[in-house]
Amino acid sequence: MRIRSLLVFALVALGAAVARGAAPWPRHTIDDSSRGADGVRLADVNYDGRPDIVTGWEEGGITRVYLNPGPAKAKKKWPAVTVGKTPNVEDAVFDDFDCDGAVDVVTCCEGKTRTIFVHWAPRDESKYLVPEAWRTEPLPASKGAMMWMFCVPAQIDGRDGIDLVAAGKGGGATLGWFEALGTPRNLAGWKWHPVLDVGWIMSLVLFDMDDDGDRDVLATDRKGKTRGVFWLENPGPGPALAKPWPRHDIGGAGREVMFLDWADLDGDGLRDVLVATKPRDILFLRRTSAGGRTWQPHTIRIPDTAGTAKAVNVGDIDLDGRPDIVFSCEGAKGNLSGVMWLSGRETQAGAAAWDAHDVSGPEGVKFDLVELVDLDADGDLDALTCEERDNLGVIWYENPTRRPAK
Repeated sequence: MRIRSLLVFALVALGAAVARGAAPWPRHTIDDSSRGADGVRLADVNYDGRPDIVTGWEEGGITRVYLNPGPAKAKKKWPAVTVGKTPNVEDAVFDDFDCDGAVDVVTCCEGKTRTIFVHWAPRDESKYLVPEAWRTEPLPASKGAMMWMFCVPAQIDGRDGIDLVAAGKGGGATLGWFEALGTPRNLAGWKWHPVLDVGWIMSLVLFDMDDDGDRDVLATDRKGKTRGVFWLENPGPGPALAKPWPRHDIGGAGREVMFLDWADLDGDGLRDVLVATKPRDILFLRRTSAGGRTWQPHTIRIPDTAGTAKAVNVGDIDLDGRPDIVFSCEGAKGNLSGVMWLSGRETQAGAAAWDAHDVSGPEGVKFDLVELVDLDADGDLDALTCEERDNLGVIWYENPTRRPAK
């Protein structure tokens, strides 16, 4: 879609009108067996072509993996395994860190735990759902360093397996990367390389922002003197990695920016940044150069019928060929909605208008990352998320749109 991007997104705050009459989407529970489900991260861990889920349960102090049972069984509870005890867990992510073919899990813990854990998956795939077959180890270089909030596996130095980009919050928090040295299973050999002091990192995305062949770090920092959306320029391979990573600010300076999505909203071939921003804004940071140096900020206001902005994702929800925006919220108390979606249209005056549609209804208070996946294989995108205050758990909302028959 290209909705005349320079005209549609005028340099004013654009409100979202609430579309009346539509009922909330049907909700399906994947798991509600613990407390404080805190984020969903996806990967195909059993190589069956379907996205599986890992979630840390912060109040429950555990991390669980969910195997996608396929569209016929997706509306029931999913097969699951607790991969380890993780007090104060804030984030969990998949990757095969020792390159043995079995997909492992890494968790970031804040609070008093202040440690990153690696949960080694069993190499025998028949035992993947057996809790006793998993082995949990702390990453020594992470212990006590900070309250860890988010991490992304990546190959940074081109050797010795998967590295780990990570960041935290609070006093002494930094953004940096763990270098896997020697045998990846020897966690004592992993070395921490701090890159930037931060306040409270929410998002980390790895992408070659300047098209120079290496992966840069796109991030949101919600607290501190230099909070906002920015990217860190990878200085290059080999010895150059020891040099400073130049910071390039994108937008949202001084704002409480939350989770971001990295998507081409205006259809010009360049990926833009959309970031949920407290209290009730979505910042659309339109990229205007291929090298990621110039950006145009625009604001889309979410309606007062929603909670405060937490996460955002872009996808064609109503199958009209144009990208829509799905967002999740915190503080969705009373009759406020915790998950909604916005459909964009152009007015006769050439301005932007966004219509807000309910997804969750009033049930649920604090939602987290939202992923758009067709879980029931009916041709439209469903909304996968979790909720941690009313303990709705790991859930997905069934999109009522239906792809027209050919």
